[in-house]
Amino acid sequence: MKSLPYFCRGEVVRGFGRGSKELGIPTANFPDSVVDNLPADISTGIYYGWACVGNGDVYKMVMSIGWNPYYKNTKKSMETHVIHKFKEDFYGEVLSVVLVGYIRPERSFNSLEALIAAINSDIEEAKMKLELPEHHKLKDDNFFTSTTIMNGH
Repeated sequence: MKSLPYFCRGEVVRGFGRGSKELGIPTANFPDSVVDNLPADISTGIYYGWACVGNGDVYKMVMSIGWNPYYKNTKKSMETHVIHKFKEDFYGEVLSVVLVGYIRPERSFNSLEALIAAINSDIEEAKMKLELPEHHKLKDDNFFTSTTIMNGH
């Protein structure tokens, strides 16, 4: 995927309420304006990278890019799980992310347990991959220190 690493940021919007409560794995959703700008060669699936909320610290993350069943799968969604325990929700905050690499394609699971197990294994893979020097250096990219939103994006 030639578009990686891919940098983007946007306001955290309310999703469909299905991620965090059911799975115990909170996710932050980007608005359509961010999703619609994804390069065509970034396909659906699970990715790993770095994320920063507002002017906060930069943490490891996994992101699911998927077809959104709410819109009859005509629209993609981008759901980021930041690998860090936050004390409260951050709706309305600016989330800055860099997609660094690809873990696996999107797939459906027969049970909630199987889904949770897959996500936990994605998180472990992300943690390891992001320690590689070529990936770790992106944590310090000046993208994360310049958090002004340009041209409404």
